[in-house]
Order: sequence, then C-alpha cells, then structure tokens
Amino acid sequence: MAHVFVGMSGGVDSSVAALLLQREGYQLSGINLCLLRRSECAEDRSGTADAEDARAVAARLGIPFHTVELSEQFRETVIRNFIEEYEAGRTPNPCILCNRTIKFGAMLDEIWKLGGDCVATGHYAQVMQDPETGRWLLKRGADRRKDQSYFLYRLTQEQLSRTLFPLGGLEKEQVRRIAEENGLINANKRDSQDICFVPDGDYAAFIERTTGKVSPTGDFLDAEGRVLGRHKGFIRYTKGQHKGLGLPTAEPLYVLRKDPDSCAICLGPDSDLWTNELVAEEMNWISIPALTEPIRVTAKTRYSHRESAAVVEPLAEGRVRVVFDEPQRAVTAGQAAVLYDGELVVGGGTICE
Repeated sequence: MAHVFVGMSGGVDSSVAALLLQREGYQLSGINLCLLRRSECAEDRSGTADAEDARAVAARLGIPFHTVELSEQFRETVIRNFIEEYEAGRTPNPCILCNRTIKFGAMLDEIWKLGGDCVATGHYAQVMQDPETGRWLLKRGADRRKDQSYFLYRLTQEQLSRTLFPLGGLEKEQVRRIAEENGLINANKRDSQDICFVPDGDYAAFIERTTGKVSPTGDFLDAEGRVLGRHKGFIRYTKGQHKGLGLPTAEPLYVLRKDPDSCAICLGPDSDLWTNELVAEEMNWISIPALTEPIRVTAKTRYSHRESAAVVEPLAEGRVRVVFDEPQRAVTAGQAAVLYDGELVVGGGTICE
C-alpha cells in the first residue's frame, strides 16, 4: 500500500478523509501546514486551535503527525500575488493559486522528503484516470453544494496523479455523521468561510497593513468621464459592487471598470455589467491536452455563480475566448473561468478581459 500523507487542517473534512483512508489500509501520516508567520499564528488564535485539533485527531487515529513551515513560500507566492492583483485593479482568487503552488506543490515536495507517495485532502472533488488516453481527470464532488473542483482546476497531470480525495463521493451530512460516530472532536466544527490570511474579510485593511501604504483615492466617473465624486481607496472596490459607494444618485450605480493608472473608478447602471463573452489566459487543460478547435462547454466565472452553456475557442498565445449562450453579470478580471464537460473539468484560466 502507498504511504499517504493527509493534509490535516483541523477541520472535519480532512479528519474524516484520514479516517477513511486508514480503514482502507493505507500507510498513513498527517501533515499540517503553517502558512502564516509564528507571530501571525499567535495573533490568530483560530489558526492555532486548528493545528491543535489536527494533532489531536492524528493522535486519536494513531498516525504520525508532521508540521511543515511554509509561511515564506506562502507569503511570496499567494499573498504577494493577492496584493499585486488588487493594486492592479483585478480581483484574484488566492485559494486557486494556493492549491497549485502550496497545497499540491510545496506540500508535495515536503511529502517526498518524508518518504510519502501521495497526498490526500478533504476537498469535495474526485480524481480518475481515463483508460483510453491515460490522462488524469478532475471530476466534480458528489455533493454539488460543496463541490470544490472550481478551486482545483490549475492542478497539473503530475499533481492529480499523486492525489486522493476520499470525500469526493460523499455528502457533507455523511461526513459529519462519520465524524460523530467515531468520536472526532471536530465533528460539529463550523466550516471555514473566509480567506485564511484575511479571517475578518477586510481585504483592503489587510493590504494596507501588509504593505504599509494607504490605498490611493481617486475619482468616481460616469461612462462619459464626468466626475461624480471621490472614492475612499482604489483597492476597496470590485466590479459589480453597489454598496458602500456613498454617492447620492437618483439611479443605482455599480462599479463597471477600474483604471490603475489614474486610480479612477467608472460607475454605471446594472445593465452595463452584462456581457456574452470573455477572454481568459494562463490556461490549464485537464481532460484534453490542448484546445485546437471550438468546443461546447459549461462555464463558471466565479465559484458562487451558476454555470452557463458556452463555446470556448482558441486564440493566439494560448488564450481562449468563451462565448456564452446567455449574458453573464459582472465578469471580473482576475477571477477564474472554469470549463466543464458534464461532471468533468475540461480546464480553466484567468479572466483577463
């Protein structure tokens, strides 16, 4: 049996993943990542408690437990990118980058050093191999409400070949029931909802605190370039935003565009937020080796958005155009466009326009 290292966050999902793999007879070890500096971990007691919960579950299962310090890599890749994207007027999804570079990148490197063969996590997704092509495929989790395939679209063939998702075929209620029946301390622990390094959800305050710079102010403009007022900081607004503009206008206004050079933010009616197409770059293909001709897919432009039918067609320099059957609202640069063929992830990329 392979030696599997389970990424244990302290939550119920990764704990049950470890339990299920142990039942299957795998040689098992637990691994917990310290992604924040020790001073930050000390300030965030929830993070410290999560690590303690992970260690306690590993002890109950009787498996070795390792803590790996990856805070520097996390800061230089995920956090740095998060800040740079916001400052450039885009809206990033740091969990996607973290999965590719940290959880299934740097953590896998550490696992090899410790003698492991593969990694397992508590993600709600499934991995399988196509018997005809040999390609590793990423499939939605059985629980559509918890499906996390959107966040995993950037995994490479090598990473997928070394990954197990024991919860992929389960519903969340089943996972909690298994945890309760086996006396796991986190059976009823609340799921984490926020970005781990911004637990209070105040992205702008985090960026200003981390960089030591106050986000520059600028003008609110209408579609004709007329000044409507002043905003409170360039990074505090994202496309489609309506709340918090602070402008006394007769009709509701929404953020349409952001100009990082002038720090101006263009506002307009909701009707101007809708589009039938987007362009994406930095594509990662999973079910196919490359896109050589237009194909029908369904696509999601944010994790929380409903997927819609579309055609994806190749462009120069590895980019693609996604043309939707129906208009989509607030398609935002920096977010991910993830493409599906039924239950399978075809691939995805970063929205650039």
